[in-house]
Amino acid sequence: MSVSRSVVAGGLVAAVLASGLAFGPLRAQQPPYVPKQSDRPSPIEGGESGFTPIFDGRSMKDWEGDPTYWRVNGGALVGEITPTTIVKSNTFVIWRGGRPRDFELKLDYRITPVGNSGINYRSASVPDPVTPGNAFALRGYQFDIDGPRRYIGQNYEEKGRLFLAMRGQVTRVVGGRPPIVVASIGDEAQLATLATDDWNAVHLSVRGNTLMHFLNGRLLSMTIDDDAPNRPADGLIGMQVHVGPPMKVEYRNIRLKTW
Repeated sequence: MSVSRSVVAGGLVAAVLASGLAFGPLRAQQPPYVPKQSDRPSPIEGGESGFTPIFDGRSMKDWEGDPTYWRVNGGALVGEITPTTIVKSNTFVIWRGGRPRDFELKLDYRITPVGNSGINYRSASVPDPVTPGNAFALRGYQFDIDGPRRYIGQNYEEKGRLFLAMRGQVTRVVGGRPPIVVASIGDEAQLATLATDDWNAVHLSVRGNTLMHFLNGRLLSMTIDDDAPNRPADGLIGMQVHVGPPMKVEYRNIRLKTW
């Protein structure tokens, strides 16, 4: 009996393995990568893995903001100021799905010619003394966005240490003085022309104290924040409508990868 049971059991295991039901389809292991002198850095094929959508394109699920200014339309998060809804303070739509520490964020945006917006990260909710009823004020790092392309891509710390890196700069923030420019990554005016009047692709890479802002595949600014007592380690993500004239900004394809 024990021999026949062993044969039957062995046959079942073999059948399961062959079908791939136990562990999925069997695949040949890829050999480990061994660098060669002929290898050079190259773009990744087929897009990077590990990114998760944090906006479903249909609803405000996991997002919170003042409905006077924020809504979902056409697959995008839309922030709009009209002649009858002029703001006295900057206000944000905030992602409530977590407080990322080290991460990459990718999204597309489109903004009207006079619009002013930005993507805040590692941010904290703060009181708004100008508009006490504004429950959506943030303090933190910001990838600046504006229609006139005056500030696009810079790192501006909203309600904090202000200008940390201008477009085209690599800076080191040390505290007690303005940030130090340590290198140039391009001409400020030329880099501004990378922004279009249509959809633009933003990529944030936030690792430790190194913050990189990319637009349409080009690095626009890089901040090395060595101001340990004042730098935030994690926090909220939010998109802004800024004080100013009537404007509209749209965000879509928002996806996040945490480390």
